[in-house]
Amino acid sequence: MKLETRIKELRLEKSLTQSDLAKEINTSQRNIGRWENGENEPTASFLIALADFFKVSIDYLLCREDEFGNIVIKQ
Repeated sequence: MKLETRIKELRLEKSLTQSDLAKEINTSQRNIGRWENGENEPTASFLIALADFFKVSIDYLLCREDEFGNIVIKQ
């Protein structure tokens, strides 16, 4: 799984539109769309905002941790 998939998955689990999520973390819908399409990645400050909003770790957002808190390191 990739970051863009993880963001979209978490957003849809909460039944949020891209605009809804953008308002919650103080960014634009366009940024959310770019993140979800893999066109660019959120800055560290937005990773923190996303992790706080979804109540997950940054490692989980970056797909370095599974839903059980196990660190997954790809070799």
